[in-house]
Amino acid sequence: MDVLARSGYSIVVAHLNHGLRAEAEGEAEQVQGYARKLGIDFILGKTDIIAIAQRDHLSIEEAARHERYRFLFAQAKQYKAQAVAVGHTADDQVETVLMHLLRGAGLAGLKGMLYRWLPSSWSAEIPLVRPLLGVWRTDVLDHIHSRGYQPVFDASNLDTSYFRNRLRHDLIPSLESYSPGIRQILWRTVVVLQEDYRLIEAVVGDAWQECLRESGDDYLGFSYQKIRGQPPGLQRHLIRRGMATLLPDMRDVDFETIERSIRFIKFPTKSNQVELSGNIRLTLEGDTIWIARLGVDLPKSEWPQIAPGERKDLYVPGELQLVNGWVLRTAHTPLPRMGLAEIQGNNDPYQAWIDLRNVNQPLIVRGRLVGDQFAPLGMEGLSLKVSDFMINVKLPRRARTEWPLVCALNPSTQAEEIIWVPGFRQSHFTRVTDQTSDVILLQLRKSNAV
Repeated sequence: MDVLARSGYSIVVAHLNHGLRAEAEGEAEQVQGYARKLGIDFILGKTDIIAIAQRDHLSIEEAARHERYRFLFAQAKQYKAQAVAVGHTADDQVETVLMHLLRGAGLAGLKGMLYRWLPSSWSAEIPLVRPLLGVWRTDVLDHIHSRGYQPVFDASNLDTSYFRNRLRHDLIPSLESYSPGIRQILWRTVVVLQEDYRLIEAVVGDAWQECLRESGDDYLGFSYQKIRGQPPGLQRHLIRRGMATLLPDMRDVDFETIERSIRFIKFPTKSNQVELSGNIRLTLEGDTIWIARLGVDLPKSEWPQIAPGERKDLYVPGELQLVNGWVLRTAHTPLPRMGLAEIQGNNDPYQAWIDLRNVNQPLIVRGRLVGDQFAPLGMEGLSLKVSDFMINVKLPRRARTEWPLVCALNPSTQAEEIIWVPGFRQSHFTRVTDQTSDVILLQLRKSNAV
């Protein structure tokens, strides 16, 4: 505060009373007096951290941190500030890194705090800055005394029931006996790790762009094949970034959570789901792997779908617009132009050739109905429930009810039969044989696809 004010910066001092100690009100008044002396606006807030911690199932330390930053950024937004500046010192950096190390953090945690953080957990526009991160606490106190200020002493900083205080008063002095100057050694290590982290983040950013398919406030969808093809180290970073994107307030993602994700990517569970920490779940659907909050409705924009209960006629030739930009097209093709071998060797699951003799027009497009039966090509005319077929081909559960089915009246029985499940299989009874003379070509394509 003193240095910024004397350097000519226009600043506002914001102070939050956590409501944990009786003497906190007097300390706030002392800070307000210093601000008034420097001609600086002062904002005082007060909250009940104990109640918040109980409500949100957080430790006192975590609840205080969340509320403090929420308060600071709210004031910064109101006053149109260019940044939120906090007083973390080099000692705080060392303590933070040790905390992360003991909790089992990766490089993202061991890099410590940054001098400038944007976007942060609290704002995408206002940076959080730590101008004193390279200054030791003793140097700060020396400056305070040289300026005639009396530092505010928070007695709770001596309470070793708090994890950080145990590090400060017990662990770090003990480490000094093993390695004199351990604080400076750890601080220099953090500087190196931050440079390494920036380099790795550039690589992770490229992999993120390659793998990410879709994103929303509560979900991220990745190409399963592309993320599975990444080295395990990159997979870990992608999972960490994904969880940090969905849970910006989560400070650490533990080792077991990340390893559970890696195991799932390599060996998906039978349910194709695995729950992570922070109410986050990984879900595998086809070639999409989702990182999403529990209970969120995931999008269906990649799938061909037909509106619930809808039933549409499809003429030959003709086309039909479906949901999500998919188009179903038909054409009449004399067999001699195609060749039986080419038709029977079709490798495109979104394309089918139907023997014209075995269907009546118009074709019908609808969703799945209860009791639907289907005789897939390759099963010699044996039929099974469509619901079982969809399970067998691993069609995601959410897509099944509204997946478009192409049907037609059988000329012999006048019964409606499913002749094609787009993306998977046509029916045995509509297959092209050496007796076929005319065929219907069916194609399902995204409207922007070639």
